[in-house]
Amino acid sequence: MASGDTPTYTTSSDLSPQGADASHKRSFFGQPRALAHIFGVEMWERFSFYGMQGILIYYLYFSVADGGLGMPQAAAAGIVGAYGGGVYLSTVLGAWLADRVFGSERVLFSSAIIIVCGHVALALLPGFVGVGIGLILVALGSGGLKANATSVVGTLYSQDDTRRDAGFSLFYLGINLGSFVGPIVTGALQSSVGFHIGFGAAAVGMVLGLIQYSIGRRGLPASAREVPNPLSGAGRLTWTFIGVVAVAVVVGLCLTGVIRADNLPGIVIAVTVLAAIAYFIVLLTSRKLDATERHRVFAFIPLFLASSAFWSLYQQQFTVIPIYAEQRLDLNLFGWAIPPTWVQSINPIFIILLSGAFAALWTKWGARQPSTPVKFGLGTAGVGVAFLIFLIWSGGEGATTPFFAIVLILFVFTIAELLISPVGLSVSTKLAPRSMRAQMVALFFLSIALGSAVSGQLASLYESLPEGTYFSIIGGIAIVLGIIVAAISPWVRGLMRGVR
Repeated sequence: MASGDTPTYTTSSDLSPQGADASHKRSFFGQPRALAHIFGVEMWERFSFYGMQGILIYYLYFSVADGGLGMPQAAAAGIVGAYGGGVYLSTVLGAWLADRVFGSERVLFSSAIIIVCGHVALALLPGFVGVGIGLILVALGSGGLKANATSVVGTLYSQDDTRRDAGFSLFYLGINLGSFVGPIVTGALQSSVGFHIGFGAAAVGMVLGLIQYSIGRRGLPASAREVPNPLSGAGRLTWTFIGVVAVAVVVGLCLTGVIRADNLPGIVIAVTVLAAIAYFIVLLTSRKLDATERHRVFAFIPLFLASSAFWSLYQQQFTVIPIYAEQRLDLNLFGWAIPPTWVQSINPIFIILLSGAFAALWTKWGARQPSTPVKFGLGTAGVGVAFLIFLIWSGGEGATTPFFAIVLILFVFTIAELLISPVGLSVSTKLAPRSMRAQMVALFFLSIALGSAVSGQLASLYESLPEGTYFSIIGGIAIVLGIIVAAISPWVRGLMRGVR
């Protein structure tokens, strides 16, 4: 907690009308005006994040002659998956710092600075040195920004504000505006000039986001800067020591070869599973939770599992699908060969087109809309259906897939995503105990961390199994899991204690 601040404990229902923006006179598409500032920094952060990630796997496995590092494809996909898992795993640290030391808004601002440094390292430092330093910094910074940007959005609404899910959908629109433009810009620069220029464009985008947020951050509600559960002075010293020791241990394991590129995805999966279990135990045994809050944490467990399954398929957009796009997809579009990185901009296009429609739909239906568990079940089954669509064009060696096919598949991806991602962000703030608001959001991001790391591991199966067998197995499993989640939704809703 900053010197001179008085700790207070708030829930979203405790917020003043400043958070809920009782007046619509100064609004952002009918939402609280402050949403525009968080919308902006997330848009530029996603531009840089997905712009960099769009060319990262190719940088790792393209030959040295083509400007890459010449890694095996499976190892490159594993690193991308482990990095994606590391980003979401680091939300735990960012959320903890927000809830115990600095408050969400301050961590968000500091994280944006760290992200800038990471992208600059990727742009300027050569080889694996630049990859290592850059990815670590971007992962740490993105983790801190993600959990806390979502938490700050949650402070803008009262608990019963019916605009809440619609507001999160608009927030998600900002994310996907950046996600759409980023791979197009960096992919075009990479193919015409080189990888490091593409990484440089990502750095410039994040600098723009930092400047925009610096200008507007003072207009956020005071609750965004509160420290819900501050450490004592002795606690700060203890945790600082623990942090230094943890960093030293990780560095030592890397230098001695215990942590290597080939086993990194498995390590991230193991750490994420242990972190999730520990987090649930800490939340459920905390004396600060009342009976209602404890039941709501229990309700989040099946949602966490469904979300992890969903993201293990969805995040293959950055592991398996880039390899598929480069090797199996017909990239000639109206006589022009497009970079394979542009495939990663298809999903954001659909998000931009459909997120507003989903927001309007949830707003119109109000209390009649499907409950959160049902949405999770439909989303998990939906992404399984998307993978089964691959089977239509699954052929022998050398067969090509028409471009419209990947457009159709990613359209189904988008429908599934809109049923889980913005809804998951929203429900994590609604189910959160009042003293652990940001940390509950971090739990949702841990499910993405687990799914991202698993997506990297699945890339090795994609190379070893027949293509049709691979798509059939993972698609079928996802559909079955989705049906199970939808079937148990009445039980989950009972645990949610009035939250839909």
